[in-house]
Amino acid sequence: MVDRDSFIATYGGVFEHSPFIAERAFDAGLIREPLTARGVHDALVEKFRAATAAERLGVLRAHPDLAGKLAIAGGLTEDSKKEQAGAGLDRLTPEEHARFTALNTAYMEKFGFPFIIAVKGLNRHDILAAFEKRVHNSVAEEFETAAAQVEKIARLRLEALLPEAA
Repeated sequence: MVDRDSFIATYGGVFEHSPFIAERAFDAGLIREPLTARGVHDALVEKFRAATAAERLGVLRAHPDLAGKLAIAGGLTEDSKKEQAGAGLDRLTPEEHARFTALNTAYMEKFGFPFIIAVKGLNRHDILAAFEKRVHNSVAEEFETAAAQVEKIARLRLEALLPEAA
């Protein structure tokens, strides 16, 4: 049986900088062996959705801006760095970077958390189009959209760490 400390060390960062989700899932007895991406994801999502609105907002705020200051300064987590590079966000033209910066600023001012999208399988043009569309959402609508994207990112990260079925 996987022990609590090992589980938290391995899966505590699946929801960006939010190990409390993995801790709560483990402590609630939701983690069962054999560990699979689907089983762990279901457990973590249950605890993410059960978190308070303030805690969920904290998870959203833990995500970096896309192609933002952290990326430029090299301050992204390894997962975020790989995800953003895979979508080409590390190779933006100066014009694209300026557009992302302007959208990041407008989005953050409106919603109070960074734009979040699961970038796997998307390119920078897809992401920019989604960004330009979602910046016009209502706050409630975008909170739910961003939360769903966080769950998708967690699923993709777990799929990279665990088999789908044992």
